[in-house]
Amino acid sequence: MKGKVYLVGAGPGDYKLLTLKGLECIKKADVIVYDRLANSNYLKEAKSNCEFIYVGKASSNHALPQDDINRVIADKAKEGKIVTRLKGGDPYVFGRGGEEGEVLVSEGIDFEVVPGITSAIGGLCYAGIPITHRDYASSFHVITGHLRDDDKENEELNWNALANNKGTLVFLMGVANLKKISDNLIKEGKDKDTPVALISWATRYNQRVVTSTLENVYETALRENVKPPTLIAVGEVVGLREKLNFFENKPLFGKSIMVTRSRTQSSSLVEKIADLGGNPIEIPTIKIEKIENSTELENEIKNIKEYTYLVLTSKNGVDIFFDKLDEMGLDSRSLSNLKVCAIGSATAKAIKTRGINADIVPKKFVAEYLYEELKPILNENDKVLMPRAKNARDFLVNKISEICEVKEVHTYETVVDTSKQEEVLDVLNQDDINYITFASSSTVSNFVEIIGNENIHKLENIKVISIGPVTSATAKELNINVYKESEEATIDSMINTIIEDRD
Repeated sequence: MKGKVYLVGAGPGDYKLLTLKGLECIKKADVIVYDRLANSNYLKEAKSNCEFIYVGKASSNHALPQDDINRVIADKAKEGKIVTRLKGGDPYVFGRGGEEGEVLVSEGIDFEVVPGITSAIGGLCYAGIPITHRDYASSFHVITGHLRDDDKENEELNWNALANNKGTLVFLMGVANLKKISDNLIKEGKDKDTPVALISWATRYNQRVVTSTLENVYETALRENVKPPTLIAVGEVVGLREKLNFFENKPLFGKSIMVTRSRTQSSSLVEKIADLGGNPIEIPTIKIEKIENSTELENEIKNIKEYTYLVLTSKNGVDIFFDKLDEMGLDSRSLSNLKVCAIGSATAKAIKTRGINADIVPKKFVAEYLYEELKPILNENDKVLMPRAKNARDFLVNKISEICEVKEVHTYETVVDTSKQEEVLDVLNQDDINYITFASSSTVSNFVEIIGNENIHKLENIKVISIGPVTSATAKELNINVYKESEEATIDSMINTIIEDRD
């Protein structure tokens, strides 16, 4: 039985510039064949048993020749697998997608093409350059920068036609032939003062744009050490960059920020950093493991009318509690007799999605502040249910127990993800991390356990951002210098701390 191939355009690099259909193809793929310019974070969306095959191409350095890539795609489909061929930009814009499609047709393999945003348009956009503009360019022309070295070069491109039109010229993969491009355009009549932009790693946090004129661009590129992958944009629209440059003005543009949380908890922080132009480097330090023996939680839910307070300390705890409630055929009406307390806005938000507004949310999102709010209103007749992590701090349970009965139920535990040590050390050794975030005490201690005490010195040149005083105290105990502490124990406050520091 033959499978199917999806030729998917992954866009120019920004994670969110993938189409919905492209994401669907990634999620259902049995095999993903991907190249150098496709954002590698897309691979995290694949099935756990998906096979990844890297066929990246850098200038003069191909992991696999194109014929071999065609063969891999076809052979995997013939095994009855769903193959997603993930290509930077658009498959049919100098992506060799047409050739791959022809091979599939010749071998009777079903395929579809999913268009992507080409860097010729998206890359210029993120550089502040509109590819067309009524006052400057009523057309655009996308040209391969891979030029022939033989006498047929001038037969391949009509340089005279390119030089004498009023449209924007965009050369892809052409930085190695920059002198040849500029010389040919000037020779055929293009004004030597025409603005030119060189856009490297377009739409990514490390995007770099160098501007010059057609006459001087080659010398400028040498002086500025411009390397592939780089787009070459030629035309008067380049002059609009200073006015329309939105991307590089984002508050976290160019900043690499290491995020140390569990993968399920880090998504919000990662997304916010990326939206603000930064580069979130996700390093999960813990895994959340649900405690499967749920008899104890079931018993307490059956007796929920005996309780006067329900204390939930994390989003994980909220999800597990309410999922169990649903599993037992119950809903939020079962909690009508008690007060619901939450530590943290994220926990309160998770409770609200279940149809309940938390009655008590302390101003500072730590156990000590919740206790201060509960202390004057609890009495010996109250009974508190607290479903939470097995290895959580004992402070709240111990202090409330001095006033009334507390039933603690362990619903999940956090486990150190030591499998990430090599990955974490590789990132730290790259020496280009600007910030590292710690959003809980356990994350700090787990991080140190992963990298080892002997490697703490690798953080000396990285600005450590802590979510609050408890987390900061743990960091200091482990010989980690906290650069700044968030005013509030929230993700948004941590991000604001980084933005204000940059300012």
